[in-house]
Amino acid sequence: MVKMASQIFVNLPVKDLKKTMEFWRALGFDFNKDFTDEKAASLVLGKNLYAMLLTEKFFRTFTSKAICDTGSSVEMLNALAVGSRKEVDSLLRKGVESGGKEPRAAQDHGWMYSRALEDIDGHTWEFLYMDAKKLKEIQAKGGKI
Repeated sequence: MVKMASQIFVNLPVKDLKKTMEFWRALGFDFNKDFTDEKAASLVLGKNLYAMLLTEKFFRTFTSKAICDTGSSVEMLNALAVGSRKEVDSLLRKGVESGGKEPRAAQDHGWMYSRALEDIDGHTWEFLYMDAKKLKEIQAKGGKI
């Protein structure tokens, strides 16, 4: 059996590291200074959750593949669970005010509420709130999620 991972480091290329860091700070996030320099910044997303934001030049040292054009393609959807619907809405508001875009309408499934944000580098982040009590109620009634 494989031991479960204890941390995650999502590595993403960015065009302008300083502007990207300013964007994430405007949303209320911070950086691990021990792993941040002029080539990379360690965005702290939560306990043991990090995004390594790497300048495109530095990112290229880890792969021979082309970097995704996030203006026309999606490389991945990063989903982050937060504590409330209000927090989801607040993060989206701050993100759009800081130069990001909301690529689709909010999705409300009753037990889960989510909104998507494209950051200034075109990476898609989904902020979601899951109401465990509502989910259990739906499942108790034989409903499907």
